Amino acid sequence: MENTDPPAAGLALAILTGDIAQVERLLAEHPGLAAEHIRGRKGGTGTSLHMVTDWPGYFPNGPRIVPILIAAGADPNARTTPAPHETPLHYAASSDDADVAEALIDGSADIEVPGGSIGTPLDNAVGYGCWNVARLLVQRGARVERLWQAAALGMLPRLEEMLAAGPAPGDINHAFWQACHGGQRRAAERLLDAGADLAYHPEYASQAPAQIAAGLDTRRSNLVEWLNERAGTPAAT
Repeated sequence: MENTDPPAAGLALAILTGDIAQVERLLAEHPGLAAEHIRGRKGGTGTSLHMVTDWPGYFPNGPRIVPILIAAGADPNARTTPAPHETPLHYAASSDDADVAEALIDGSADIEVPGGSIGTPLDNAVGYGCWNVARLLVQRGARVERLWQAAALGMLPRLEEMLAAGPAPGDINHAFWQACHGGQRRAAERLLDAGADLAYHPEYASQAPAQIAAGLDTRRSNLVEWLNERAGTPAAT
């Protein structure tokens, strides 16, 4: 996220480089800067907290900068424009930056806010294979209300509760695929026994269950890409 306004541009650079002293100086010199909606190169807007959580995440000192920005007036539940109208927690949930996600939750971020690219922060986390944030959200009270969420996280008692309600075959198939996505063999076995299709894949993905089970989760994929960039080698596929 970029902006030609000097204070906003300076704050963005300080956040991305983890320069805490510069962040604090700019916030002190420009009251209200932390809460401003800043326009990026592509025309959308977000706040300073969206800068900390923007892809690929893991910016230096991010978990320490989040509470500084919130104390200076940044809204942990501010939304981006245009749609999807995502909060900073949606962003952190989509990169699996659990340290920053925890700092946002500690700063009163809404863990049930809808409207992300997939839905709630938990929807985003599970959908993008961000298992560390997904488990953090559940630990902090996020509701597991969908069969595919319970399957992907291997929550067998919750899975049984939902299966007892008689879900549709399509829901069982999707949950089975997500169980494979999350590496949850027991959940996958239970869903296969319930009639799941071994060849099913959702419309948004081309991998069959066996293929998605063998893939990298978002955190590992992010790390591999970062390591390859540092080494000057092509990113792994």
